[in-house]
Amino acid sequence: MNHATGETRFPSLPPLAALTRPALDWENGAPHSRAFDDVYFSRQDGRAETGHVFLDANHLPERFAAWQVPRAFVIGETGFGTGLNMLCAWACFEQYAPPGARLHLVSTEKYPLDRESLARALNAWPTLADHARTLCRQWPDAVAGVHRLHLGSRVTLDLHFGETTERLLLLDGQVDAWFLDGFAPSKNPQMWHAELFAAMAARSRPGATFATFTCAGVVKRGLAAAGFEWKKVPGFGRKREMLAGHIDTPPVDNRRQATPWFIPPAARPAHHAIVIGAGIAGASVAAALARRGVAVTVVEKTAPAAGGSGNRQGALYVKLAADTNPQSRFYLAGLMYSRRLFDAFDPAHGLWQPSGVVQLALSEKETTRQRRFSTHHPLPADLVHALEHFALNREAGIEVAAEQGLFYPQAGWVRPAALCEHWLAQPGITLTYGEASTLQRHEDGWRVTLADNTALSADHVVIASAHLANRFAQTETLPLQPVRGQVSEIPLPDGVAGPERVVCAGGYAPPALDSVLTVGASFVPHSAEVDMREADHVHNLKELQTMLPELYRRLETAGTELDPARLGGRASIRAASPDKTPYAGPVPDAPAWREDYATLRKDATSTFDTPGQHHPGLWTSAAHGSRGLASAPLCAEVIASRICDEPLPVEGPLADHLHPGRRLIRALSRHAGQRS
Repeated sequence: MNHATGETRFPSLPPLAALTRPALDWENGAPHSRAFDDVYFSRQDGRAETGHVFLDANHLPERFAAWQVPRAFVIGETGFGTGLNMLCAWACFEQYAPPGARLHLVSTEKYPLDRESLARALNAWPTLADHARTLCRQWPDAVAGVHRLHLGSRVTLDLHFGETTERLLLLDGQVDAWFLDGFAPSKNPQMWHAELFAAMAARSRPGATFATFTCAGVVKRGLAAAGFEWKKVPGFGRKREMLAGHIDTPPVDNRRQATPWFIPPAARPAHHAIVIGAGIAGASVAAALARRGVAVTVVEKTAPAAGGSGNRQGALYVKLAADTNPQSRFYLAGLMYSRRLFDAFDPAHGLWQPSGVVQLALSEKETTRQRRFSTHHPLPADLVHALEHFALNREAGIEVAAEQGLFYPQAGWVRPAALCEHWLAQPGITLTYGEASTLQRHEDGWRVTLADNTALSADHVVIASAHLANRFAQTETLPLQPVRGQVSEIPLPDGVAGPERVVCAGGYAPPALDSVLTVGASFVPHSAEVDMREADHVHNLKELQTMLPELYRRLETAGTELDPARLGGRASIRAASPDKTPYAGPVPDAPAWREDYATLRKDATSTFDTPGQHHPGLWTSAAHGSRGLASAPLCAEVIASRICDEPLPVEGPLADHLHPGRRLIRALSRHAGQRS
């Protein structure tokens, strides 16, 4: 056991629910917490206080100016509040850091402000107006979890919404400098306790520094017990003293002690990466790596978005389980991340439309499931809420067949092929045509040999080739199932309008694009054929009639071509995993895992000291199924963050849930269950 922290496993994830907004009073433009009877920043001069307490005491101007490390400099903060500290750190980084440096901000917050209050508070600092607008534009809903925001090409902010200690216990990443903030210990004793300081120590890099405005005894004792060295330094304004210090030898992270196969591989240089596949999965990984300064070569057999990413329209949506599970947590986080990402780089909505998604309940089973979901998940209404028939009609802009449904205001639809082209056009990405046939590990990285014997070399390789991702020797044990899907395209006659939102049930129908209604998609497991089939058109037409009977009647009345033998459309192959969760992470060395963890076959409770062996520098993003627009961009961030040695955009347990080796462990453990 790690005696400094007692951490031998990740804590349970908290309920998936909306967090409480703080009750505020406003005094001369500054927010004051009613619950804690304390101010969010100094009335004397909040920005000057931040500069003195957090920036200068952590020596950030000097450290930024000297930062030459390939990875990002990471700042951790306990209490985001109005974001003033983070915006000041960002501005300081812009002033002092060299052009190639990157900054990663991690901040916890249990009571997030709403967007309007955040903007009002930050109005006090006109010199930070541009930074504040960028932050407020991406400000997430108050839902427990990790919310990644890209504040600029070199600056990332991870907001960890929830109780501070719990958030740090779930954080998968390490910090270079801490802003130990929050309401004063006398006002908020629940935060300032031994477990918090131990969690900070455990998430620190060797030599990490900290600074805090307080000199309270509980803080000094807690920091010392956790391994920090502290000293008193001059405080700001009327505060005579404050604390600053460092930790030389942080405790070892033992949270994967019970699941050592999920211990991530050691970080290795990442100057050049090869991504195999130019669909949504591959293009999003390429863009995520290029944004971090990694040179990327994308290898594509035919054309970008030639597979399942090539439909005219794709739905950005999720279907969450009635009872919270890791899969639902991931997909909800993915939906929110994709929405922020798309809105940030395409605010004019040329590549996507935030139309919202109406999810119909067309059976008693689905009606019951949706009711259970709404009962168990008190999420913000602007994220998802239940509607009855007339409200569903109003949102859809058309008569629907259901008496009940869920509405996701932040969901919508995307032009997948155009999105792939946008990502692949980013600086630092080169597109190479050819079929990757073999992967060979060599001393300096990987060699990818194409079918024409062209050889490419790189430090890292990411396999993102959908159902073909397991065609290589290193990935042949990765369970993948091809799923054929065909969409039908129906030209809309004059006077007949499609839905105003994406409507989905068994299939989906987005708003018409260029007067063409897309309906789909059929679902044919274990099929990798892409020929157009009349039977699939019949299936799609039936789904349209079931979801939107009034629209179907209007089409018939207008004489629209609905003959399955004459309809246009497109068929493609999606890839699914047995548990319907994507794979995103390092590729395990399957023979080594089977040998190292062989006793799981007899006893599923066996414990091990051996970390999981992986193919160094080999990664995969696959099995995104029909929800890749909500899953692939966040999976890309998971992979790029691992490669570039950054904090992850998801909690540790969710990273493990996505791990490509999880099915290997499940298969070994299943043998023990069958024997018993």
